[in-house]
Amino acid sequence: MFVGLGANLGDTTATLDQAERALAVLATTRVVAVSPRYRSAPVQASGPDFLNAVVELATDLEPAPLLAALHEIEATHGRQRPYLNAPRTLDLDLLFYGQRSLNTPSLVLPHPRLHERAFVLLPLLDIAPDIEHPAWGRLQALRARVAEQEIQRLT
Repeated sequence: MFVGLGANLGDTTATLDQAERALAVLATTRVVAVSPRYRSAPVQASGPDFLNAVVELATDLEPAPLLAALHEIEATHGRQRPYLNAPRTLDLDLLFYGQRSLNTPSLVLPHPRLHERAFVLLPLLDIAPDIEHPAWGRLQALRARVAEQEIQRLT
């Protein structure tokens, strides 16, 4: 399972650190890998630059309970949703859940826009370079599509 992390309000470094720790202590869950962090300009959003990463998890939680846990972590960081793509203290997106495809009103898997956003695609490829999407194949081949997006890998 892969979770995208992002924040562009407050102390984004501390927020992502805390979110990674919160993911690591979810019931029946462990962190397998954490990508490098990236700074990126908002895409279809406003506000300051985002700090982003991707975390790979191993979990026994099913997709809906995992999503609920992600929303709880966001809420502890003051996440509000006043309008679509509003600036955020923390955003946790379930990107992939194994090879499962799911399309419900509350959750679409794999994440429907992950291949369009450098701030998701690049950190995901850092920790899973051979990952494949059930419809699009190897995501590595889609890297060129996000090349024009403003993003910086942090060390």
